[in-house]
Amino acid sequence: QVQLVESGGGLVQAGGSLRLSCAASGSIFSINAMGWYRQAPWKQRDLVATITRSGNTNYADSVKGRFTISRDNAKNTMYLQMNSLKPEDTAVYYCNGFIFSTDSGNWRVYWGKGTLVTVSA
Repeated sequence: QVQLVESGGGLVQAGGSLRLSCAASGSIFSINAMGWYRQAPWKQRDLVATITRSGNTNYADSVKGRFTISRDNAKNTMYLQMNSLKPEDTAVYYCNGFIFSTDSGNWRVYWGKGTLVTVSA
């Protein structure tokens, strides 16, 4: 089995910073693209940022200049550094990865269960 586990969420004041981590483990042969998504109450899940295995990144306009996505391929871990946080960044943050599992013998997208980020005004 493949598992993705997010950590690092919490309560922070507006203007503050948090660093999220997403650790992938289990029967992993290779991880291609990975990404962060978020879902605020009563809203759909939206893209925050993505990163390819080689390090190419893409960001939602709402987080450009404030958030930085990165990954450590040797540790199968991805990060999201969030600076200048705003109340509207409050959401559950999910990570995903396009992973080749040695159990299934194919590529598919796996999701973590999420970590809550709350930004107070």
